[in-house]
Amino acid sequence: MDENSGLLLLELNPPNPWDSDPRSPEDLAFGEVQITYLTHACMDLKLGDKRMVFDPWLTGPAFARGWWLLHEPPSDWLERLCRADLIYISHMHSDHLSYPTLQKLSERRPDVPIYVGDTERPVFWNLNHSGVQLTNINVVPFGVWQQVDKNLRFMILMDGVHPEMDTCIIVEYKEEWKAQFIKTERKKLLNYKAQLVKDLQPRIYCPFAGYFVESHPSDKYIKETNTKNDPDQLNNLIKKNSNVVTWSPRPGATLDLGRMLKDPTDSKGIVEPPEGTKIYKDSWDFKPYLDTLSAAVGDEIFLHPSWIKEYFTWAGFKNYNLVVRMMETDEDFNPFPGGYDYLVDFLDLSFPKERPSREHPYEEIRCRVDVIRHVVKNGLLWDDLYIGFQTRLQRDPDIYHHLFWNHFQIKLPLTPPNWRSFLMHCG
Repeated sequence: MDENSGLLLLELNPPNPWDSDPRSPEDLAFGEVQITYLTHACMDLKLGDKRMVFDPWLTGPAFARGWWLLHEPPSDWLERLCRADLIYISHMHSDHLSYPTLQKLSERRPDVPIYVGDTERPVFWNLNHSGVQLTNINVVPFGVWQQVDKNLRFMILMDGVHPEMDTCIIVEYKEEWKAQFIKTERKKLLNYKAQLVKDLQPRIYCPFAGYFVESHPSDKYIKETNTKNDPDQLNNLIKKNSNVVTWSPRPGATLDLGRMLKDPTDSKGIVEPPEGTKIYKDSWDFKPYLDTLSAAVGDEIFLHPSWIKEYFTWAGFKNYNLVVRMMETDEDFNPFPGGYDYLVDFLDLSFPKERPSREHPYEEIRCRVDVIRHVVKNGLLWDDLYIGFQTRLQRDPDIYHHLFWNHFQIKLPLTPPNWRSFLMHCG
Protein backbone atom coordinates (compact mmCIF):
# COMPACT_ATOMS: atom_id res chain seq x y z
CA MET A 1 0.00 0.00 0.00
CA ASP A 2 1.24 3.49 -0.76
CA GLU A 3 0.80 6.59 1.43
CA ASN A 4 -2.63 7.23 -0.10
CA SER A 5 -3.84 3.69 0.76
CA GLY A 6 -3.54 2.76 -2.89
CA LEU A 7 -2.05 -0.41 -4.30
CA LEU A 8 1.52 0.01 -5.45
CA LEU A 9 2.85 -2.56 -7.91
CA LEU A 10 6.60 -3.05 -8.14
CA GLU A 11 8.27 -5.10 -10.83
CA LEU A 12 11.25 -6.89 -9.36
CA ASN A 13 14.35 -7.09 -11.50
CA PRO A 14 16.87 -9.16 -9.56
CA PRO A 15 20.31 -9.79 -11.03
CA ASN A 16 20.89 -12.99 -12.94
CA PRO A 17 22.50 -15.45 -10.51
CA TRP A 18 24.85 -16.77 -13.18
CA ASP A 19 26.38 -13.31 -13.51
CA SER A 20 27.78 -13.57 -9.98
CA ASP A 21 31.50 -14.18 -9.54
CA PRO A 22 32.44 -13.60 -13.20
CA ARG A 23 35.64 -15.07 -14.59
CA SER A 24 37.96 -14.32 -17.46
CA PRO A 25 37.59 -16.78 -20.33
CA GLU A 26 40.40 -19.14 -21.26
CA ASP A 27 40.97 -20.97 -24.51
CA LEU A 28 40.12 -24.64 -24.73
CA ALA A 29 42.65 -27.18 -25.94
CA PHE A 30 41.57 -29.77 -28.46
CA GLY A 31 40.07 -32.73 -26.60
CA GLU A 32 39.71 -30.79 -23.34
CA VAL A 33 35.90 -30.58 -23.47
CA GLN A 34 34.07 -33.40 -25.22
CA ILE A 35 30.34 -34.17 -25.28
CA THR A 36 29.18 -37.69 -26.09
CA TYR A 37 25.52 -38.42 -26.73
CA LEU A 38 24.34 -41.71 -25.20
CA THR A 39 20.56 -41.78 -25.70
CA HIS A 40 17.37 -39.69 -25.16
CA ALA A 41 18.40 -37.00 -22.62
CA CYS A 42 21.66 -38.62 -21.53
CA MET A 43 24.96 -36.90 -22.31
CA ASP A 44 28.45 -37.86 -21.12
CA LEU A 45 30.61 -34.76 -20.69
CA LYS A 46 34.40 -34.76 -20.41
CA LEU A 47 35.42 -31.48 -18.79
CA GLY A 48 39.17 -31.45 -18.30
CA ASP A 49 39.86 -34.43 -16.05
CA LYS A 50 36.27 -34.59 -14.76
CA ARG A 51 33.32 -36.48 -16.20
CA MET A 52 29.70 -35.44 -15.79
CA VAL A 53 26.62 -37.36 -16.96
CA PHE A 54 23.13 -35.95 -17.47
CA ASP A 55 19.79 -37.76 -16.99
CA PRO A 56 20.79 -41.41 -17.41
CA TRP A 57 17.85 -43.38 -18.80
CA LEU A 58 19.70 -46.23 -20.49
CA THR A 59 17.65 -49.35 -19.87
CA GLY A 60 14.05 -50.35 -19.22
CA PRO A 61 10.87 -48.36 -19.88
CA ALA A 62 9.71 -44.95 -18.75
CA PHE A 63 6.20 -44.06 -17.59
CA ALA A 64 5.21 -47.58 -16.56
CA ARG A 65 5.30 -49.35 -19.94
CA GLY A 66 4.57 -46.49 -22.33
CA TRP A 67 7.99 -45.19 -23.41
CA TRP A 68 10.96 -47.26 -24.57
CA LEU A 69 14.36 -46.12 -25.81
CA LEU A 70 14.56 -45.30 -29.51
CA HIS A 71 18.35 -45.33 -29.71
CA GLU A 72 20.66 -48.19 -28.76
CA PRO A 73 23.01 -46.79 -26.09
CA PRO A 74 26.75 -47.45 -26.50
CA SER A 75 27.66 -50.89 -25.16
CA ASP A 76 29.89 -49.33 -22.48
CA TRP A 77 27.14 -47.13 -21.01
CA LEU A 78 27.34 -48.69 -17.54
CA GLU A 79 31.11 -48.24 -17.41
CA ARG A 80 30.61 -44.59 -18.39
CA LEU A 81 28.18 -44.11 -15.50
CA CYS A 82 30.48 -45.84 -13.03
CA ARG A 83 33.44 -43.60 -13.87
CA ALA A 84 31.43 -40.37 -13.69
CA ASP A 85 32.61 -37.80 -11.15
CA LEU A 86 29.07 -36.48 -10.86
CA ILE A 87 25.61 -37.08 -12.32
CA TYR A 88 22.92 -34.43 -12.78
CA ILE A 89 19.26 -35.47 -12.84
CA SER A 90 16.94 -32.70 -13.94
CA HIS A 91 13.64 -33.98 -12.55
CA MET A 92 11.66 -36.96 -11.34
CA HIS A 93 10.04 -38.12 -14.59
CA SER A 94 11.18 -41.64 -15.36
CA ASP A 95 12.74 -40.77 -18.72
CA HIS A 96 15.25 -38.69 -16.72
CA LEU A 97 15.22 -40.40 -13.31
CA SER A 98 15.34 -44.05 -14.39
CA TYR A 99 15.28 -46.44 -11.46
CA PRO A 100 16.08 -49.47 -13.68
CA THR A 101 19.23 -47.63 -14.82
CA LEU A 102 20.16 -46.48 -11.32
CA GLN A 103 19.62 -50.00 -9.98
CA LYS A 104 22.39 -51.28 -12.25
CA LEU A 105 24.60 -48.33 -11.33
CA SER A 106 24.04 -48.81 -7.58
CA GLU A 107 25.15 -52.44 -7.78
CA ARG A 108 28.53 -51.28 -9.05
CA ARG A 109 28.97 -47.82 -7.55
CA PRO A 110 26.34 -46.75 -5.00
CA ASP A 111 28.41 -43.75 -3.87
CA VAL A 112 28.52 -41.89 -7.20
CA PRO A 113 27.73 -38.20 -6.49
CA ILE A 114 24.29 -37.29 -7.86
CA TYR A 115 23.07 -33.68 -7.92
CA VAL A 116 19.47 -32.49 -8.09
CA GLY A 117 17.70 -29.19 -7.50
CA ASP A 118 15.69 -28.38 -4.39
CA THR A 119 12.30 -28.75 -6.09
CA GLU A 120 8.91 -28.53 -4.36
CA ARG A 121 8.51 -32.28 -4.66
CA PRO A 122 11.89 -33.93 -4.04
CA VAL A 123 13.36 -35.54 -7.14
CA PHE A 124 14.16 -38.72 -5.19
CA TRP A 125 10.90 -38.77 -3.21
CA ASN A 126 10.43 -42.48 -3.98
CA LEU A 127 14.01 -43.67 -3.44
CA ASN A 128 13.39 -45.70 -0.28
CA HIS A 129 10.37 -47.45 -1.79
CA SER A 130 12.27 -48.19 -5.03
CA GLY A 131 14.80 -50.49 -3.41
CA VAL A 132 17.70 -48.72 -5.16
CA GLN A 133 20.65 -48.15 -2.83
CA LEU A 134 22.32 -44.80 -3.55
CA THR A 135 24.37 -43.11 -0.84
CA ASN A 136 25.54 -39.78 -2.27
CA ILE A 137 22.54 -37.74 -3.40
CA ASN A 138 23.06 -33.99 -3.11
CA VAL A 139 20.09 -31.58 -3.12
CA VAL A 140 21.43 -28.12 -3.93
CA PRO A 141 19.76 -24.69 -3.77
CA PHE A 142 18.80 -22.90 -6.94
CA GLY A 143 20.99 -20.17 -8.38
CA VAL A 144 24.19 -21.00 -6.47
CA TRP A 145 27.43 -22.01 -8.15
CA GLN A 146 28.62 -25.49 -7.22
CA GLN A 147 32.40 -25.59 -7.53
CA VAL A 148 33.80 -28.92 -8.77
CA ASP A 149 37.42 -27.87 -9.33
CA LYS A 150 39.29 -24.70 -10.26
CA ASN A 151 37.97 -24.80 -13.84
CA LEU A 152 34.54 -26.42 -13.51
CA ARG A 153 31.39 -25.25 -11.79
CA PHE A 154 27.68 -25.61 -12.40
CA MET A 155 24.43 -23.97 -11.31
CA ILE A 156 20.98 -25.58 -11.13
CA LEU A 157 18.00 -23.32 -11.85
CA MET A 158 14.22 -23.66 -11.77
CA ASP A 159 12.69 -24.61 -15.08
CA GLY A 160 10.58 -21.86 -16.62
CA VAL A 161 7.65 -24.12 -17.57
CA HIS A 162 7.37 -26.47 -14.57
CA PRO A 163 9.26 -24.73 -11.74
CA GLU A 164 7.68 -26.93 -9.07
CA MET A 165 9.32 -30.11 -10.41
CA ASP A 166 11.73 -29.47 -13.28
CA THR A 167 15.14 -27.82 -13.45
CA CYS A 168 17.79 -26.72 -15.90
CA ILE A 169 21.54 -26.49 -15.49
CA ILE A 170 24.33 -24.12 -16.47
CA VAL A 171 27.73 -25.76 -16.75
CA GLU A 172 30.75 -23.47 -16.90
CA TYR A 173 34.23 -24.65 -17.76
CA LYS A 174 36.97 -22.01 -17.89
CA GLU A 175 34.21 -19.46 -18.60
CA GLU A 176 34.64 -20.37 -22.28
CA TRP A 177 31.79 -22.86 -22.39
CA LYS A 178 28.39 -22.12 -20.91
CA ALA A 179 25.72 -24.63 -21.77
CA GLN A 180 22.21 -24.07 -20.55
CA PHE A 181 20.02 -27.12 -20.98
CA ILE A 182 16.41 -25.99 -20.99
CA LYS A 183 13.58 -28.47 -21.22
CA THR A 184 10.24 -27.33 -22.56
CA GLU A 185 6.89 -28.91 -23.11
CA ARG A 186 6.28 -26.84 -26.23
CA LYS A 187 7.39 -29.68 -28.46
CA LYS A 188 5.22 -28.62 -31.39
CA LEU A 189 6.53 -25.06 -31.58
CA LEU A 190 9.53 -25.49 -33.85
CA ASN A 191 9.44 -21.82 -34.83
CA TYR A 192 9.46 -20.83 -31.16
CA LYS A 193 12.61 -22.87 -30.58
CA ALA A 194 14.25 -21.54 -33.70
CA GLN A 195 13.52 -17.98 -32.54
CA LEU A 196 14.88 -18.82 -29.08
CA VAL A 197 18.17 -19.96 -30.60
CA LYS A 198 18.29 -16.83 -32.74
CA ASP A 199 17.80 -14.63 -29.66
CA LEU A 200 20.25 -16.47 -27.39
CA GLN A 201 22.90 -16.87 -30.08
CA PRO A 202 24.67 -19.95 -28.72
CA ARG A 203 27.77 -21.07 -30.60
CA ILE A 204 26.42 -24.63 -30.95
CA TYR A 205 22.86 -25.94 -30.59
CA CYS A 206 21.98 -29.60 -29.99
CA PRO A 207 18.33 -30.69 -29.66
CA PHE A 208 17.91 -33.86 -27.63
CA ALA A 209 15.69 -35.56 -24.99
CA GLY A 210 12.91 -36.65 -27.34
CA TYR A 211 14.22 -39.98 -28.52
CA PHE A 212 11.67 -42.52 -27.33
CA VAL A 213 9.27 -44.90 -29.03
CA GLU A 214 6.00 -46.57 -28.06
CA SER A 215 7.39 -49.97 -28.96
CA HIS A 216 5.07 -52.37 -27.15
CA PRO A 217 2.71 -54.01 -29.69
CA SER A 218 -0.37 -52.92 -27.75
CA ASP A 219 0.64 -49.28 -28.31
CA LYS A 220 0.80 -49.51 -32.10
CA TYR A 221 -1.95 -46.89 -32.47
CA ILE A 222 -0.07 -44.37 -30.31
CA LYS A 223 3.20 -45.08 -32.10
CA GLU A 224 1.58 -44.35 -35.46
CA THR A 225 -0.23 -41.18 -34.38
CA ASN A 226 2.19 -39.57 -31.90
CA THR A 227 4.47 -37.92 -34.43
CA LYS A 228 7.71 -36.62 -32.90
CA ASN A 229 9.54 -33.47 -33.89
CA ASP A 230 12.40 -34.18 -36.29
CA PRO A 231 15.65 -32.67 -34.91
CA ASP A 232 17.02 -32.29 -38.43
CA GLN A 233 13.93 -30.28 -39.39
CA LEU A 234 14.49 -28.02 -36.40
CA ASN A 235 18.18 -27.62 -37.19
CA ASN A 236 17.40 -26.71 -40.80
CA LEU A 237 14.95 -24.10 -39.57
CA ILE A 238 17.59 -22.67 -37.25
CA LYS A 239 20.12 -22.45 -40.08
CA LYS A 240 17.67 -20.31 -42.06
CA ASN A 241 17.46 -17.79 -39.22
CA SER A 242 20.99 -17.70 -37.79
CA ASN A 243 24.59 -18.81 -38.21
CA VAL A 244 24.45 -21.11 -35.20
CA VAL A 245 26.14 -24.49 -35.64
CA THR A 246 23.69 -27.33 -35.03
CA TRP A 247 24.31 -30.96 -34.10
CA SER A 248 21.88 -33.88 -34.32
CA PRO A 249 23.85 -36.59 -32.52
CA ARG A 250 23.75 -40.35 -32.88
CA PRO A 251 24.49 -42.67 -29.95
CA GLY A 252 28.22 -42.66 -29.25
CA ALA A 253 28.93 -39.55 -31.33
CA THR A 254 31.36 -37.12 -29.67
CA LEU A 255 31.69 -33.38 -30.18
CA ASP A 256 35.07 -31.76 -29.43
CA LEU A 257 34.17 -28.29 -28.28
CA GLY A 258 37.65 -26.78 -28.64
CA ARG A 259 37.82 -27.79 -32.28
CA MET A 260 34.25 -26.72 -33.07
CA LEU A 261 34.69 -23.28 -31.51
CA LYS A 262 37.89 -22.69 -33.44
CA ASP A 263 36.66 -24.08 -36.75
CA PRO A 264 33.11 -25.44 -37.14
CA THR A 265 34.18 -27.09 -40.41
CA ASP A 266 36.95 -29.13 -38.76
CA SER A 267 36.34 -32.74 -39.79
CA LYS A 268 37.60 -33.90 -36.39
CA GLY A 269 35.19 -31.64 -34.52
CA ILE A 270 32.51 -34.34 -34.43
CA VAL A 271 33.54 -37.99 -34.30
CA GLU A 272 30.77 -40.34 -35.36
CA PRO A 273 30.45 -43.86 -33.93
CA PRO A 274 32.29 -46.59 -35.88
CA GLU A 275 30.70 -47.81 -39.09
CA GLY A 276 28.23 -50.58 -38.41
CA THR A 277 27.33 -49.28 -34.94
CA LYS A 278 23.71 -50.04 -34.10
CA ILE A 279 21.82 -46.76 -33.91
CA TYR A 280 18.19 -47.75 -33.39
CA LYS A 281 16.88 -50.38 -31.03
CA ASP A 282 14.94 -53.18 -32.67
CA SER A 283 14.09 -55.24 -29.58
CA TRP A 284 13.13 -54.48 -25.99
CA ASP A 285 13.01 -56.72 -22.94
CA PHE A 286 9.34 -56.19 -22.09
CA LYS A 287 8.74 -59.20 -19.86
CA PRO A 288 10.35 -58.32 -16.49
CA TYR A 289 8.77 -54.88 -16.43
CA LEU A 290 5.32 -56.05 -17.51
CA ASP A 291 5.52 -58.88 -14.97
CA THR A 292 6.11 -56.30 -12.22
CA LEU A 293 3.02 -54.37 -13.31
CA SER A 294 0.89 -57.50 -13.69
CA ALA A 295 1.77 -58.65 -10.17
CA ALA A 296 -0.41 -55.85 -8.78
CA VAL A 297 -3.55 -57.06 -10.55
CA GLY A 298 -4.16 -59.97 -8.19
CA ASP A 299 -3.06 -58.21 -5.03
CA GLU A 300 -5.22 -58.82 -1.96
CA ILE A 301 -5.94 -55.11 -1.69
CA PHE A 302 -8.25 -55.26 -4.69
CA LEU A 303 -10.43 -58.02 -3.24
CA HIS A 304 -12.02 -55.30 -1.09
CA PRO A 305 -14.03 -52.57 -2.88
CA SER A 306 -13.31 -50.22 0.02
CA TRP A 307 -9.80 -49.76 -1.41
CA ILE A 308 -11.32 -47.05 -3.59
CA LYS A 309 -12.29 -44.84 -0.66
CA GLU A 310 -9.01 -45.66 1.11
CA TYR A 311 -6.94 -44.64 -1.88
CA PHE A 312 -8.68 -41.39 -2.76
CA THR A 313 -8.84 -40.34 0.89
CA TRP A 314 -5.09 -40.90 1.04
CA ALA A 315 -4.64 -38.90 -2.17
CA GLY A 316 -6.22 -35.88 -0.50
CA PHE A 317 -7.82 -34.11 -3.46
CA LYS A 318 -11.28 -32.67 -2.70
CA ASN A 319 -13.44 -29.52 -2.59
CA TYR A 320 -13.33 -29.30 -6.39
CA ASN A 321 -16.41 -29.56 -8.59
CA LEU A 322 -15.43 -32.51 -10.77
CA VAL A 323 -16.92 -35.98 -11.15
CA VAL A 324 -14.63 -38.67 -12.54
CA ARG A 325 -15.57 -42.13 -13.74
CA MET A 326 -12.65 -44.54 -13.40
CA MET A 327 -12.75 -47.73 -15.47
CA GLU A 328 -10.25 -50.59 -15.37
CA THR A 329 -9.58 -52.01 -18.83
CA ASP A 330 -7.62 -54.65 -20.70
CA GLU A 331 -4.78 -53.97 -23.15
CA ASP A 332 -7.17 -52.57 -25.74
CA PHE A 333 -9.06 -50.32 -23.30
CA ASN A 334 -12.10 -52.57 -23.21
CA PRO A 335 -13.68 -53.24 -19.79
CA PHE A 336 -11.54 -55.65 -17.77
CA PRO A 337 -13.56 -58.73 -16.71
CA GLY A 338 -14.30 -58.36 -13.02
CA GLY A 339 -12.60 -54.96 -12.96
CA TYR A 340 -13.74 -51.87 -11.11
CA ASP A 341 -15.92 -49.18 -12.68
CA TYR A 342 -16.78 -46.39 -10.25
CA LEU A 343 -17.50 -42.69 -9.78
CA VAL A 344 -15.59 -40.22 -7.62
CA ASP A 345 -17.20 -36.88 -6.78
CA PHE A 346 -14.33 -34.63 -5.77
CA LEU A 347 -16.59 -31.88 -4.47
CA ASP A 348 -17.19 -33.83 -1.26
CA LEU A 349 -14.98 -36.86 -1.98
CA SER A 350 -17.90 -39.24 -2.21
CA PHE A 351 -18.37 -42.32 -4.36
CA PRO A 352 -21.91 -42.20 -5.74
CA LYS A 353 -23.61 -44.92 -7.76
CA GLU A 354 -24.89 -42.32 -10.24
CA ARG A 355 -23.76 -38.90 -11.38
CA PRO A 356 -25.09 -36.12 -9.12
CA SER A 357 -27.99 -33.96 -10.27
CA ARG A 358 -26.11 -30.68 -9.82
CA GLU A 359 -24.25 -29.10 -12.71
CA HIS A 360 -20.73 -30.50 -12.81
CA PRO A 361 -17.80 -31.14 -15.15
CA TYR A 362 -17.40 -34.82 -15.94
CA GLU A 363 -14.41 -36.89 -16.98
CA GLU A 364 -14.08 -40.56 -17.91
CA ILE A 365 -10.68 -42.19 -17.44
CA ARG A 366 -10.12 -45.66 -18.85
CA CYS A 367 -6.93 -47.21 -17.42
CA ARG A 368 -5.12 -50.42 -18.19
CA VAL A 369 -5.70 -52.52 -15.09
CA ASP A 370 -2.08 -53.56 -14.54
CA VAL A 371 -0.82 -49.98 -14.58
CA ILE A 372 -3.56 -48.36 -12.47
CA ARG A 373 -3.34 -51.06 -9.81
CA HIS A 374 0.46 -50.82 -9.72
CA VAL A 375 0.17 -47.04 -9.32
CA VAL A 376 -2.49 -47.33 -6.60
CA LYS A 377 -0.69 -50.05 -4.65
CA ASN A 378 2.64 -48.19 -4.61
CA GLY A 379 1.32 -44.64 -4.22
CA LEU A 380 2.93 -43.52 -7.47
CA LEU A 381 2.24 -40.35 -9.41
CA TRP A 382 -0.21 -40.36 -12.29
CA ASP A 383 2.35 -39.34 -14.91
CA ASP A 384 2.70 -43.09 -15.50
CA LEU A 385 -0.93 -43.09 -16.59
CA TYR A 386 -1.25 -40.15 -18.94
CA ILE A 387 2.29 -39.38 -20.12
CA GLY A 388 2.75 -43.11 -20.60
CA PHE A 389 -0.40 -43.36 -22.77
CA GLN A 390 -1.95 -45.91 -20.40
CA THR A 391 -5.31 -44.11 -20.33
CA ARG A 392 -8.03 -42.96 -22.68
CA LEU A 393 -9.86 -39.81 -21.66
CA GLN A 394 -13.23 -38.22 -22.39
CA ARG A 395 -14.33 -34.89 -20.92
CA ASP A 396 -17.60 -33.00 -20.81
CA PRO A 397 -17.03 -30.16 -21.30
CA ASP A 398 -13.65 -30.61 -22.96
CA ILE A 399 -11.74 -28.60 -20.36
CA TYR A 400 -8.37 -29.44 -18.83
CA HIS A 401 -8.71 -29.47 -15.03
CA HIS A 402 -5.26 -28.30 -14.00
CA LEU A 403 -5.84 -28.49 -10.23
CA PHE A 404 -6.94 -32.12 -10.50
CA TRP A 405 -4.15 -33.34 -12.77
CA ASN A 406 -1.48 -31.25 -11.06
CA HIS A 407 -2.42 -32.75 -7.70
CA PHE A 408 -2.11 -36.30 -8.95
CA GLN A 409 1.10 -35.42 -10.80
CA ILE A 410 3.11 -33.74 -8.02
CA LYS A 411 1.08 -33.30 -4.83
CA LEU A 412 0.29 -36.83 -3.70
CA PRO A 413 1.69 -37.80 -0.28
CA LEU A 414 5.36 -38.76 -0.19
CA THR A 415 4.62 -42.14 1.40
CA PRO A 416 2.27 -44.74 -0.13
CA PRO A 417 -1.06 -45.75 1.43
CA ASN A 418 -0.82 -47.98 4.50
CA TRP A 419 -2.28 -51.05 2.88
CA ARG A 420 -1.15 -53.34 5.70
CA SER A 421 -3.34 -51.43 8.14
CA PHE A 422 -6.14 -51.38 5.56
CA LEU A 423 -6.08 -55.16 5.18
CA MET A 424 -6.00 -55.68 8.94
CA HIS A 425 -9.20 -53.66 9.33
CA CYS A 426 -10.79 -55.41 6.34
CA GLY A 427 -10.05 -58.79 7.90
